[in-house]
Amino acid sequence: MDRATVVNLISNTKTETGLSVRCVEDNKQYKKGMKVSDKELAHVKIKKHDFHGEWNYTIKNDI
Repeated sequence: MDRATVVNLISNTKTETGLSVRCVEDNKQYKKGMKVSDKELAHVKIKKHDFHGEWNYTIKNDI
């Protein structure tokens, strides 16, 4: 399966309760090896979900 197919599948996700998903492929180049310190990460408001919290989580943005 190619990236365009995956992006299309994700973009067409909808739930019975009205959630719809927006997905675009990001082709930017990013620096490798950037590190986030434990202190920096402690300021990110992450709520892990009960089912596979290592993959499924919510990041709260207070802005």
